[in-house]
Amino acid sequence: MSYDFLLLYPVPPKTLADYRQAFFSSGAKSDPEDADLLLELVRCHADRLRVCQPEDKRTRQIPMLAEQRRNLVDDRTALTNRLTGLLKESFPQALEWAGALSRPQACEFLGRWPSLQSLPGARRSEVRHFYPEQGGRDPAALEQRLVEIRQAVPLTSDPAVLQVSALMVELLAQQLQALLPAIERIEEAIAPLFAAHPDHALWDSFPGAGPVLAPRLLAAFGADRQRYEAAREVQQFSGIAPVTVRSGKSHWVHWRWACPKFLRQTFHEFAAHSRHWSPWARAYYEQQMEAGAGHHAAVRALAFKWIRIFYRCWKDEKPYDEQVYLQALQRHGSPLLKRIQALSPALVGGSV
Repeated sequence: MSYDFLLLYPVPPKTLADYRQAFFSSGAKSDPEDADLLLELVRCHADRLRVCQPEDKRTRQIPMLAEQRRNLVDDRTALTNRLTGLLKESFPQALEWAGALSRPQACEFLGRWPSLQSLPGARRSEVRHFYPEQGGRDPAALEQRLVEIRQAVPLTSDPAVLQVSALMVELLAQQLQALLPAIERIEEAIAPLFAAHPDHALWDSFPGAGPVLAPRLLAAFGADRQRYEAAREVQQFSGIAPVTVRSGKSHWVHWRWACPKFLRQTFHEFAAHSRHWSPWARAYYEQQMEAGAGHHAAVRALAFKWIRIFYRCWKDEKPYDEQVYLQALQRHGSPLLKRIQALSPALVGGSV
């Protein structure tokens, strides 16, 4: 989907199964034969199949950069998790003194003092000047921190643990220190591309989308309005829509395994984030939780609703308006209105 010289023909499994049945009535099935049948289907009936045309250069660049950014964020998470584990084993005080491990201040702190034993050897003035240089301006908090450092007791005196842990803490801090600017550079590359895109205002209008999730939503739908014919296609393709399996008296509902994982992650993360910005999204999430759904199931249900809204705004090329959606809920007598009223009385009032 990222290359402009490839044309993709989406073929539903049911279509292939029916095509196979026409030639193999015994029900025999194998991957090589299915590959041959798919090739024959596309070569002989391409005029009856829908083709996914590649997006323009800018629209393809944004999802590629957004996915690479997310990969770097995952690398940052992995490094901070490893660093947290090491510090808990050898230098737990640093988890408080260094600050959030995903920030440059923590990398600088751990690069200078990777163990508690290295702090007493540092000049008092060096420690005193470190925090103001990193933005800490509270003199009382600084004095309290210096007292804590003087009175700190090491977790262990085992030289084997201390030496290995100090070395690894310093090395991981260096990796983090190189990784954090890389994430910023990708964000700086995405920003002008997204700002210049014709659909910028549309995706930026969704509550809580911001500079990270708004480009990812654009990447999820693209610029070709003929790509999807219904919101259901987006829900199914992204893996947000569940799969229902019925056989006799058994009934099983599970989430989709075969789907673009980054796309599903985009909708899931936006839905989870939207709860803090959209009263109706928060109300719907709480409604799902009260009905017995787990956190992730409730977020997927919320994402399922959001995709229908995304699709309509995308098709009509109109930015999202919360009041329009609330008016629609009122027209349909949605039970969400009472819950939204309790959360934000001023939002659901006479204007709706």
